[in-house]
Amino acid sequence: MSTSPDGVTAKAVLRAELLRRRAERPGPERAAAARSVAATLAGRLAGVPTVAAFVPDATEAGHGRLPGALAAGARVLLPVVPARGRELDWAVHTGELAPGRYGLLEPVGPRLGPGALAAAGAVVVPATAVARDGARLGRGGGYYDRALRHAPAGAVLVAVVFDDELVDRLPTERHDVRVTAVVTPSGGWQALPAGH
Repeated sequence: MSTSPDGVTAKAVLRAELLRRRAERPGPERAAAARSVAATLAGRLAGVPTVAAFVPDATEAGHGRLPGALAAGARVLLPVVPARGRELDWAVHTGELAPGRYGLLEPVGPRLGPGALAAAGAVVVPATAVARDGARLGRGGGYYDRALRHAPAGAVLVAVVFDDELVDRLPTERHDVRVTAVVTPSGGWQALPAGH
């Protein structure tokens, strides 16, 4: 694992390329990916009483389908990016969303604090890429690496990416939290070594 400036630079360069490719994906491809990812997550997480998830932006796999696909059978917690600091807050998804920091949609209900994640049996996390060893490349803010420290031991940590964003290797740093599974539109649910 790297903690060097080179590791940070490698992540930034890769992230920029992945986000550029996402922005160029055709709408029909995104819509098909959203349907597939949502159906897979809803099926695999059925019966989990509390699931933490996120609201994908227009370029992310799952846009327009998550978190709604999970809300039918579970209490769904959604992140709230605080006005200051880098520790995610959480609120229960009631179906009502409003723009928050960085223009991300977030729940409008009462804030439960960072520790609310301790109630989640599964956490669906965003990623720009995931490696087959469970390494996850996020957007660079470190919000989820901090948040996942509050997840209970044994919770399923599952990232959602497009098919070509599941890769062999990613640059990592000491603080990066690995995921235990990944969902892609064509590959469905795949357990990763971090979960074994």
